[in-house]
Formats: sequence, structure tokens, C-alpha cells
Amino acid sequence: MGKDVIRAVVADDDAGMRLVMRKLIERQEGYELVGEYPSGEALMAEFEDIAPDVCVLDVEMPGLTGIECARQIQDIRPMTVLIFATAHEQYMGDAFSLYAYDYLLKPFKVERVQKTLSRVRDTLTAGRRAGGAQIQPPPTRAGRILLKHREGASLINADDILLIQREQRSTVIYTRDGGRFVTTDTLSDLEERLNPATFFRCHKSYIVNLNHIDNITPYGRWTYIIQLKGTDHDALITREKFDELERMFT
Repeated sequence: MGKDVIRAVVADDDAGMRLVMRKLIERQEGYELVGEYPSGEALMAEFEDIAPDVCVLDVEMPGLTGIECARQIQDIRPMTVLIFATAHEQYMGDAFSLYAYDYLLKPFKVERVQKTLSRVRDTLTAGRRAGGAQIQPPPTRAGRILLKHREGASLINADDILLIQREQRSTVIYTRDGGRFVTTDTLSDLEERLNPATFFRCHKSYIVNLNHIDNITPYGRWTYIIQLKGTDHDALITREKFDELERMFT
């Protein structure tokens, strides 16, 4: 494996789940499984020696739980990426308070895990190439946003969001790295949680990142189209909201 290999470990008291995760990680390009543990105690006994980049943790292990492992990991090696897996949603808040990258609800779909592992690999590999071998610690909670979806939740950097729009009965978020996230959160929910200095509700069906607006062109008599940098997606803005935006920058 080259220098960009992602070193991963799995800790789960369920042998079947360890097998599933082992197979998924071994088949994922750019990963090396360097440890597989039936308990939190077994993981932490070797953690400093193996120094993994990614830990996939079952939340409800007997003895030392996944949440308790994560707290110790943050003290020892805070740049380690944490991914939680559990059959219970009630631990989601604890998981994301520890800056978890993702929270997988069992039974999870193979495609869901593959997507998460791919995103982690791309993020870590890009960080290494940009700033050396060190992986940067996760951003502070204030710079991240929790997105709920049918399979659990994801945590993404708010600054990476280009556009949020309502599509049929879902809310869809587009990010500057080409990502597309479908969330059960409403636009109003997200609007309340995002920084109003950066994100603007330009239409009942759209929120845009003001830092990524390229240009605005007329579209009919009472509407405009916002074109965004780095994406083919655009947004509508009403005349009333256009006037409000104009006042903000004059």
C-alpha cells in the first residue's frame, strides 16, 4: 500500500457485523484493515500502537462502549475519524458531540457504508496531499451541521454547502465537492441552524451560500436565477428577496 493508505479498525461485539465491515473495508480502494476487535477494551489495549486513521465503532458493546472508546480516542489521537454503527438512534446526539464523521443505523445498506468510506478516503487523502502526512483534527462543532436522513445522520462542514433546495418531498443539499445529500430536515430547520451571514433564503424552495454566488440574471418579470460557482445547479430568487439581497451589499 502507498503512503495514502487509510488505516482502519473495527470494534463490534457481534462477529457477524465485524465480518460484514471487514469485507466492506477490504474491498474499498485505498483502505487497509489493521485491526478487528470484539470489545472496546481490546481495541483500546492496542490503539496507541496501531494508530488508525479511521475507527468504526459499535455503540452498545458490553463493558467499554463505543461512545466511551471515542472519548478516549479523542484524548489520545484526536485526528482519528470516528464512524459509529448501532441499531439505536438515541445515541446519535452523544456520537456527534464527539465529532463523529457518520452514524450508521443497523441494518445498513452496503451502498451507504461504501459511500461513507469513499467520502472519508477522499477527504483524508486530499488533506494529506495539501498539508503533508498529518490529518487535521475535525472542525469545531460550530462549523459543522448535522443532517438527518432515513439511515441515520451525517455531519458535514457548513462552508462546503453550495445550495439547499426542496425537491419533491425531500430536502437536498449540494456541496462544492460534488456531493449530494438528501435529508429529512426541512429548509426552515436548516435555515435556523445555519449562519445567516453566509446562507440566504432566496426563495421558499432554496437556500444559497452567499460566498458562492457567481451571477444573478432575470428570469421573467418577478424572478431571477442565481448561478453558483463550481456547480451546474442554480436557484431561483424572488424580486422581493433580490431587493433584500441588494440592500445587504449596498
